[in-house]
Amino acid sequence: MGLVARIRKEWFMIGIVVVILSAKLQPSFGVIGGPLKPEITIAYLAVAIIFFNSGLSLKTEELTSAVLHVRLHLLVQCFTLLFFPLAVWLLLKVLALTAIDQWLLKGIQTVGCMPPPVSSAVILTKAVGGNEAAAIFNSAFGSFLGIVITPVLLLLFLGSSSSVPFSSIFSQLSLTVVVPLILGQVCRQFLKECLERRKVPFANINSLVLLLIIYSTFCDTFSSDNITLDRSSLLLVVVIIFFIQISFMLLTFAFSTRAGSGFTPADTVAIIFCSTHKSLTLGIPMLKIVFAGYEHLSVISVPLLIYHPAQILLGSILVPSIKTWMASRQKAVKLIPLQPV
Repeated sequence: MGLVARIRKEWFMIGIVVVILSAKLQPSFGVIGGPLKPEITIAYLAVAIIFFNSGLSLKTEELTSAVLHVRLHLLVQCFTLLFFPLAVWLLLKVLALTAIDQWLLKGIQTVGCMPPPVSSAVILTKAVGGNEAAAIFNSAFGSFLGIVITPVLLLLFLGSSSSVPFSSIFSQLSLTVVVPLILGQVCRQFLKECLERRKVPFANINSLVLLLIIYSTFCDTFSSDNITLDRSSLLLVVVIIFFIQISFMLLTFAFSTRAGSGFTPADTVAIIFCSTHKSLTLGIPMLKIVFAGYEHLSVISVPLLIYHPAQILLGSILVPSIKTWMASRQKAVKLIPLQPV
């Protein structure tokens, strides 16, 4: 019974291992153009389910309140689209002195220029119990900003000239993020009592969708056999990517929990994930557009292919620790008024 209870508690982590192994054994099933059709099921259906689910589970007053949390939004967007690419650029000035493949380094810079994702940050914030409404707003808003800002950053840091189909990307984001979120909120008005009575496991549904996204991502990663790189450079890039993620998570944590910051523990959780996560769904199409015709495009894409599963894995591993921290902080905050003045 103890083992069964343990499996139930850790089912998501077990699920991650299972889908990664499955992707390794048969990557052709989940690649773009494969039987799973991730260009439809992941890019549209999975993301739409996540935001419909969020719209259905989220109290309207919480979402409205989140929109007005301007300081939090400014911090997340400035960190993601200004500080992140600039800090990576400075880091690469040092790494350029090493023997790492220069096109891989350019790929790391492209990661820094990417907008936040429209799924993983929201799911992980919800899994911890953080400010889900703020995560939803910043993921959606950041993605829309990224349509304009990311190509400009890519041109600024790497140099390339191309026309970006803003209208088609804007339409995709509207279809997969805004419309499902609004539909979820509308449905909630009619199903509110039923949802509260039945206690629908929204977090588990989102986690299952995330497992599907992880599976598809690793199928793409494992199927990239046409990319020829020396293993030492590739290993160093993996280490650098984890270093960047951990460093930036610690930085956003320190900044948002400092005295007088005005952010709650739940806000901090949303800030950590939304500020440090980068979008593969928007990133790969943008790279293909901006660097159309580049013979090194596949190598430039590698760091983003690594970064995406790495952020999900790292975030998933940290969920229990962050949840424990947030619970202890919230308990401490509640006890403060009870102490004598």
